[in-house]
Amino acid sequence: MARTLYLELAAKGVSMPIGADLVLHEHADWKELVKDGPRLGALLIEAAQRYKTPLAFPVMDLQLEKACLAGHFGVSEEATPTWHFTEAPSAAEVDRVVKALEEGSLTPRMKAVAESVGFVKQKGTHTAVGMAIGPFSLMTKLMADPIVPVYQAGSGATAADDEEVDLAEKALRLALACTMAHIRAQVAAGAQAIFIAEPAANKVYIDPTQVKGGSDVFERFVMEPNRRIARLLEESGVDLLFHCCGELVDEYLVAFTRLRPALLSLGSSRKLWEDARLVPKDIVLYGNLPTKHFYSDELVPLASVPVKARELRGKMAAAEHPFILGSECDVLCVHGKEKALKEKVGALVDA
Repeated sequence: MARTLYLELAAKGVSMPIGADLVLHEHADWKELVKDGPRLGALLIEAAQRYKTPLAFPVMDLQLEKACLAGHFGVSEEATPTWHFTEAPSAAEVDRVVKALEEGSLTPRMKAVAESVGFVKQKGTHTAVGMAIGPFSLMTKLMADPIVPVYQAGSGATAADDEEVDLAEKALRLALACTMAHIRAQVAAGAQAIFIAEPAANKVYIDPTQVKGGSDVFERFVMEPNRRIARLLEESGVDLLFHCCGELVDEYLVAFTRLRPALLSLGSSRKLWEDARLVPKDIVLYGNLPTKHFYSDELVPLASVPVKARELRGKMAAAEHPFILGSECDVLCVHGKEKALKEKVGALVDA
């Protein structure tokens, strides 16, 4: 599609939340539904129709790839949420898992995601969008404390002289292999765009002072793995949609633009009308109403949603940058708050 679709949507002034999770949790058997590719695909189309968007966004489950890697190391699905490497796996173990992933050894959930994308593509009513966690963000989920070894690496420590740096580098290699395998499966199924969620690529996990001082830690740990993904998608004729809702400094944002995503999604901590000066005009900025707080009427009253939407639209129009109004991330279902969430997402759509 070569950016045309997103630029056209921006020109039309559409509102486009990512809200498949809200629709998913309307189903009592949602835990089984996510394992059924065709049913999941039908749900993604249902969510796209409800939110009046031509893009059928998947459910943003950023635990899928971790569960896949955990399984390759003999960890059960139930134990996955709290599982981390306690020491670096051997080089042979890493090679074994990377080879298995390159041969397509994915979990049933991941295979269902690919099937759902294929279902959407086959129906032809909406753009089939795939989803994957970014390699750096997945790496942070594999370690109990990723901040220290990343800082050590940024200070010049190598895997040869620091066990934690060794673990971080091996975890990143595994993370990239798993993310790439998930993406390849969705591309093979017919994905027309892939949404990469890289929320951990922020100033909490990577010290901006190190980067400004000349360290290549952001380049090595964030940018090079994501460039691998961007090249894969470009070679496949698939659009890159890149997301980071973490706390950023301008240098990180500018680096993201070098990936040449068709759409760049940022969290509500960023002022998009100011970021517009840093982003090329052919990259559509997306977001970034504070949807993470939509569950709370105190933090975000319903009446404030159209007001915030108008303000953001006005500032982006003044910045003269292509823009699509949407959520700052996916809108997660919160038990007991479904009514408030749906009303506010509806107000976003109608804004």
